[in-house]
Amino acid sequence: MNTNTYMTAFWQEGVGVFARVWQFLTTRFVDSPTMKISTLRLIVGLVLLTIVLVLSNRFSAVLDRRIAKRTHIDAGLRYTIARLLRYLLLVIGIVAVLKGAFELDLTSIAVVFTALSVGIGFGLQYIAADIASGFILLFERPIRVGDRITIGDDEGDVQSIKLRTTIIYTNDRIAIIIPNSRLVTQRVINWSYGDPRARIAIPISVGTTSDVELVTRTLLSAAEEIENVLSEPPPKVQFLKFGDYSLDFRLLVWTGIEIPYPKQEFVLRQIKPASEGDHLIAEDDRSED
Repeated sequence: MNTNTYMTAFWQEGVGVFARVWQFLTTRFVDSPTMKISTLRLIVGLVLLTIVLVLSNRFSAVLDRRIAKRTHIDAGLRYTIARLLRYLLLVIGIVAVLKGAFELDLTSIAVVFTALSVGIGFGLQYIAADIASGFILLFERPIRVGDRITIGDDEGDVQSIKLRTTIIYTNDRIAIIIPNSRLVTQRVINWSYGDPRARIAIPISVGTTSDVELVTRTLLSAAEEIENVLSEPPPKVQFLKFGDYSLDFRLLVWTGIEIPYPKQEFVLRQIKPASEGDHLIAEDDRSED
């Protein structure tokens, strides 16, 4: 057997392997009038879906930057527009992939939603409620990014409103993840609704022998020197309670910035007496001297 015979046999074997692989890839394991799925179509669909996700994220980032330059538009509205455009791009891209890769009959999507409704009835109703509430928050905008809200015992500034959850940050920079359905169905206090001003409560503890009037004057004076604190409504000091080893106050100030994060707690230990002889706090160990 000469070299040409070997090459011919090798070529035929290679063509046969390729034909079997191609047949495996193109064999449809779902072949209906509304959808056609094969291994090759599945691979192409996954690749296209990945491309759609990457492109939508990058395009959304470009839109976010361009919309952010429109400073005359409310920050919460800019966020809503960017988020809705991102969801629209994703939906269009996914539908195009399903139609192109699997020849999906779009009228059959109703059947898919019917199947999903059965799953919702068996435990996905909470997720569906959160997603529906997310769209309500984006369209009605009772809560916007940058608003300061209180829900239950939690208070903070809205950082982002996602499809299923909303993230708020407290003054301690602690992230609280709240399901959107809670923001729609429960009582929510929005300190910034219709007004960009927000009230900040700063807890303060001082020694038990402190001069209450001097503490009040000092805190009010300190608040007046902060640039972002508004003079109207004026700052206010409230006495809360007698602690085990302290007197507990809180300083209430109003600020006009969108997402303020002041330091929340501090303890005044000692301040050099003023010329009038006043002193703010008597050290606990002074009695030992």
